[in-house]
Amino acid sequence: MNTLHLRRAAVAVSAAALVPLALTACSSDSKDSSSGSPASAAKTSPSTAASDPMKMNEPFGPACSSVLKDGAGSFAGMAKDPVATAASNNPALSTLVTAVKKAGLVDTLNNAQNITVFAPTNDAFAKIPQADLDKLLANKAELTKVLTYHVVGRNLTPKQLEDGSYATLEKGKLTTSGSGMTYTVNDSSKVVCGNVPTANATVYIVDTVLMPPQ
Repeated sequence: MNTLHLRRAAVAVSAAALVPLALTACSSDSKDSSSGSPASAAKTSPSTAASDPMKMNEPFGPACSSVLKDGAGSFAGMAKDPVATAASNNPALSTLVTAVKKAGLVDTLNNAQNITVFAPTNDAFAKIPQADLDKLLANKAELTKVLTYHVVGRNLTPKQLEDGSYATLEKGKLTTSGSGMTYTVNDSSKVVCGNVPTANATVYIVDTVLMPPQ
């Protein structure tokens, strides 16, 4: 009997010793779950990039709010079309589209690859006296020169616009400056909606027509 009692006592002690270990393990699992692993924390913490259009490669600028929300003229729609076609779906660029057609540059722009286009708005063309604009639109050679001055033969990111000088298809050079979401071309034309993607180009919509150096 004494031996039996001793065996039972030993079993009880062993079981009692295991209880704290089990509780410790449960406590550890609970702590890990509540604190979260780095992976789970990354899933729940907000991304800083989401609030920064520069990091997300999103269009930026005050005039971007006027772009259609859906359809061919939306950002998603323009991204599917080559640049001249994409511009034709944006009502704010109708004068530019007319000029491109008069100069016979639709196919040239649509077939180019990895270019940057500084696209003047209708209001930008309206800054030119009507008589001068009519004269420009009627002169194909001069119109071609002006329009190709708005095209750089490579994709330019906003970062590259901070302090740059770039050769244009017209063979002249334009300069860019700025930072964040504010950029200027040739110290006079402001980017009002930038970093707009099309199928073959990056577009920066500007508020003043760029004139090539004489």
